[in-house]
Formats: sequence, structure tokens, C-alpha cells
Amino acid sequence: MPTSQPGGARPAADRVTPDELLHTRTGSEVSPEDMVLATGRDLTPRTLEWARRKLAEEGPAAIEKLLP
Repeated sequence: MPTSQPGGARPAADRVTPDELLHTRTGSEVSPEDMVLATGRDLTPRTLEWARRKLAEEGPAAIEKLLP
């Protein structure tokens, strides 16, 4: 991993993620497991049930609220 050194800074354009790479939807279904993992939580019966409820209420777009 590169370290920060004086005079070695890259231009800002090299550090900016292009918009098309920021979207999480790939056209595939979002599973409860996807939702739980997007929050950084462990897969447990409780977190999976939360994810199922969230998907039922908000649909697959719910994951967009968790990820950029």
C-alpha cells in the first residue's frame, strides 16, 4: 500500500470514484444476506429478519440507502 510522501500526491481526479462505479444495483435480486452484509453486521436470525422486513417495506432500493 503506498504511503503518503511529500511531493508524491496524486491529482484529485485519480482519487475520485466515477459515478457509474458507485451504484450498487447490478440488475440482480437483493437478498436479505446482501442487506445485512451491507450494514457490516453479522448474519444472525435477528439481522436476517430485519433485512427481510426492510426489503418487504422498501423493495430492492432499500440497499441504496445503505451503500452509495
